[in-house]
Amino acid sequence: MSLIAVLPACALRSGEIAARRRELVRDGDVQLDVIVEGAGPTIVLLPSQQRDSEDYDELARQLASKGFKVLRPQPRGMGASRGPLEGITLDTFAADVALVVRRLGGGRAVIAGHAYGHFVARVADLRYPELVRGVVVLASAARTIPPGVQASLIIAGNPKQSREARLAALRHAFFAPGSDPTPWLEGWYPELLPAYRDAMTSPPKDQWWPVTHAPILDLLGGSDPWRPPSSRDELKAALGSKVTVEVIAGASHAMVPEQPQAVAVAIARWANGLAP
Repeated sequence: MSLIAVLPACALRSGEIAARRRELVRDGDVQLDVIVEGAGPTIVLLPSQQRDSEDYDELARQLASKGFKVLRPQPRGMGASRGPLEGITLDTFAADVALVVRRLGGGRAVIAGHAYGHFVARVADLRYPELVRGVVVLASAARTIPPGVQASLIIAGNPKQSREARLAALRHAFFAPGSDPTPWLEGWYPELLPAYRDAMTSPPKDQWWPVTHAPILDLLGGSDPWRPPSSRDELKAALGSKVTVEVIAGASHAMVPEQPQAVAVAIARWANGLAP
């Protein structure tokens, strides 16, 4: 049996959408903690590996102000989200997204996934095409990940590393020159890395990367070392006219906290042109 429990509204900062609330969506042994704000066509925001959906406070506020209902499910193990973490796959996470879209999103949504989150978004489209209006790929890596950046990810998310080493890793792999990386010294869940790393291997990338049912907006950071210029058209080359590519200036791999307004404008413009 599936249940939805409404949590008390959290304190809102000045200028936030008044309707912002948190809801718990339950199904069997799974409980998903979902931040909900705004009204209109649904956009689901999925965070990157080892980070939760509260990274996207400003992007969600901007999208809600543009007439969208924004859902931010916390991944399993983060916030109040609970569920088995052994033997999970990308299909597991896609099923969680499908549950949220059915229960809170009116059964149809744009799914936007940042970095690791885009794996989940793409697999959700593969398995549940009837639920997905479109997929936004936020700062995805090249199909073949460039050397060095994964090592920086491990350092950046490890609180046992020195502050200086972590800031250097964040500047190398996540934040463009002029962007402040210090907020990302916090907010990591390194204890979840093994489960999430194992999950990303199934289904294999070759099963979902060259396939899409829904249109895709491929948003790239202009300074993202995970997606060098030589790789910027690789998704469009594979999937043709279903893919729209746009580069966000002044952004690296973190992208969303760096340029939330530019990201919101790009998503809203594209989403408003999709079929219902």
